[in-house]
Amino acid sequence: MRESLKKPMGLLLKDSETSKDHILKTIPKGAFLITVGDATTEKMIKFGLDPSLQIVDSMEKRNKREPPLGTVKTVHRCSNPPAEITTESIESIKKALGEEPPVRILVDGEEDLLVIPAVLHAPKNSVVMYGQPNEGLVIVVVTQEIREKAQKIMNAMT
Repeated sequence: MRESLKKPMGLLLKDSETSKDHILKTIPKGAFLITVGDATTEKMIKFGLDPSLQIVDSMEKRNKREPPLGTVKTVHRCSNPPAEITTESIESIKKALGEEPPVRILVDGEEDLLVIPAVLHAPKNSVVMYGQPNEGLVIVVVTQEIREKAQKIMNAMT
């Protein structure tokens, strides 16, 4: 499944195209913003687009880093080893989505694949953003079609 997981789930903005204006033109007005990844979360906070749900692991390209600065109301912690999606991480996402934003989930392990349950459980009018290593920013406008794609991936992983 590695090859299929490397394909962006949504629109890929090259690093050179990633600006606040370009992002705002791409996402629906008033969207519930979910970020997965430290660099993506940090970039959105710098743009003044405070994500409602931030999923981070204090790592960037396999190197330890400080978590993004930014105000959050609640922080959850969960364990999610590389190349896995744990029940604990799914439950953390569901719980965080029911709380007043902004909420951060600090993952012990790796957060990359948590894009999939984030898409599955995101409320209506949501956008999930994550980094595509060495390429740019992926913007996933959550639709029924995208949810079905994410569900197929989850089903194939179990």
